[in-house]
Amino acid sequence: MPNAQIPVLKEDKPKRKASKRIIWILLLLFIVILSVLFFRSTMSQVTEVHFKGNTFTTRDELLKASGLQVGSQFFGVSPSKVESSLLKVKSIQKATVDKQFPGVINVTIEEYPTVAYELAAEGDLQAILSSGATVSVNNTGIAVEKPILTKWNASDPNKAALCKVLGQIPNELTSDISEIIPSPTESFPDRIKLYTRSRFEVITAISLLKDKVEYLNQVIETEEPGIITMLEADSYVPFEPSGEKNGDQNATTHE
Repeated sequence: MPNAQIPVLKEDKPKRKASKRIIWILLLLFIVILSVLFFRSTMSQVTEVHFKGNTFTTRDELLKASGLQVGSQFFGVSPSKVESSLLKVKSIQKATVDKQFPGVINVTIEEYPTVAYELAAEGDLQAILSSGATVSVNNTGIAVEKPILTKWNASDPNKAALCKVLGQIPNELTSDISEIIPSPTESFPDRIKLYTRSRFEVITAISLLKDKVEYLNQVIETEEPGIITMLEADSYVPFEPSGEKNGDQNATTHE
């Protein structure tokens, strides 16, 4: 009987694909568990919120405006959205949000500068910012070198224009101005009167003030109290000339 050939049995190969699949499933499950534990821990939450540079707004007001809250998700805080929300506060010119892991958020506030003050109808003193907005100064103190605005209508567009101009002039050039009132004419709808602490009366226009203010300070520093006109031409006349001749000599005009 011829020898029958016995077929060679194939060796069982390890099921590598199945093993790899199980490993990946276990790894994914491990990552999910770690993620759940992390997001439930305090490490993923906002633990501290710091505000810097705010004068006219309280911490509670800023928290409400920004939407920031201790205990909320740290990674859910969008700096750009927080900054945009804070810019809706009328006193804030710029806001910068810095996130520091774990859990700390620092917010730096830049407010519009104070350019003047005004008495409200209730008698409270309010600060007027360069943006034209008014804020209470009951708890912030006042800058004595800023002028007082009187007889202004809140809806007068010239008032907002004046605040913007005052914000563009260096403080040392306006520190002597004590009061500003509207005094419009047909020729100069934005005409104003200024009174200084050195007892000068000044007539000018809002649109001219920035360019004319240096002349104002030159006269204040060199002449006796009088009337300074800064419109199409600049002029100065003292209040009490010693005589007609002397008065003519003291009156000056600057084209």
